[in-house]
Amino acid sequence: MNGAPSSPADGDSAGRSIWTRPQRGTRGPAPTHSRDEIVAAAVGLADADGLAAVSMRAVAGALGMAAGSLYRHLSSRDDLLDLMVDRCAGELRPYPAGDGHWQDQFLLLARRQLALYRHHPWLPDATARRATPGPNTLAYFDACLRLLQPVRAGVAAKFEAIAMVTGVVSLFARSAAAAGTVTFDHVDLADHPHLAAAFTEPPAAPPRGDLFERTLRSLLTGLLAADPG
Repeated sequence: MNGAPSSPADGDSAGRSIWTRPQRGTRGPAPTHSRDEIVAAAVGLADADGLAAVSMRAVAGALGMAAGSLYRHLSSRDDLLDLMVDRCAGELRPYPAGDGHWQDQFLLLARRQLALYRHHPWLPDATARRATPGPNTLAYFDACLRLLQPVRAGVAAKFEAIAMVTGVVSLFARSAAAAGTVTFDHVDLADHPHLAAAFTEPPAAPPRGDLFERTLRSLLTGLLAADPG
């Protein structure tokens, strides 16, 4: 933002990750709000009105402070988004204990992630950014690798599986938000023979298990069982 201070702290903190910088600058009056309060206000704005509603000015206004004061805590909106993502990642705790089959435990964690994304619909967009992971995000990855420890696959394959599961979770979270937007009612299918034939077939029994579970189990099996480690 033009005209705004370039760093929340002075001296050697410039250019450092938000996770390794002091929570406030060293000059000026003492802050009236903590970093946690700032992040909570930003998450509240995003939950109510989407990620686009989160600006440094809007967050400062929600806290009754001047926009410039926020730069004593953060360098940029990207810093704020990193903090928001990591705060929400903490809501995934406690992680599955790892008792039972690894795939069941990983699916349980994925369901928690899906619930988290549905509670914070802006998270898929915020997590798609390139960012330095914070402590809660690191704890999540550590828990994923712990659950995948029994799997005889290489580390690269495991990280690929974690990333793909997150992608599927994001897809299902977005699909829930857009449910009911596509319908074939009152549509003339005369020029679309394959669609027309599909709707004239007798209804079949639905596949066993919900689509989310079937998708993730197939994905994990395909990605990890084929990798010899």
